[in-house]
Amino acid sequence: MGARTLVTFEQFEHYPDDGMKHELIQGEHIVVPPAKSHHTRIQQKLQDAIRPFVLAHRLGEVHIEAGFKLSSDTWLQPDVSFLRPPQIEASYPNRYFEGAPAIAIEVLSESNTPAKIAKKTKLYLERGSEEVWVVDPSQREVRIQRPDGASRTVAGELQSDVLPGWSFDVASLFQN
Repeated sequence: MGARTLVTFEQFEHYPDDGMKHELIQGEHIVVPPAKSHHTRIQQKLQDAIRPFVLAHRLGEVHIEAGFKLSSDTWLQPDVSFLRPPQIEASYPNRYFEGAPAIAIEVLSESNTPAKIAKKTKLYLERGSEEVWVVDPSQREVRIQRPDGASRTVAGELQSDVLPGWSFDVASLFQN
């Protein structure tokens, strides 16, 4: 196996837009194929479930595949993210979202393997995420991890310490 070629964020941001999802993980350029329909439906259901609550309570914004510059060598695009107002305001008018979102949500898939997700989870939590949710369609559950090392797996009613008063039935994520 040959040596990996690492790139900087400045090099990374000059790659052409080719319709694929690109991430930069500690200098390694990762290209992921477009999400399949089931993956996309889960993303959309999560955004649809979280966004009205966030907007009604003026807590921030919810995005699908927004990009986050975590450091000079790491750029990630969680499947769904929740951002607080200070992070949003710091990005305008034409800046990147800096640091990790308050909640980063990743959906496991063929290209988003448990090993890759573990690495991303660690990076999100080290760079400011208050929670990372890993959605596992094969197990029909969501694992929530926090910076203090606490972790719990939910297959029933999903609740978040970051969104007090919000809840969602995990099973509905996996229904057509």
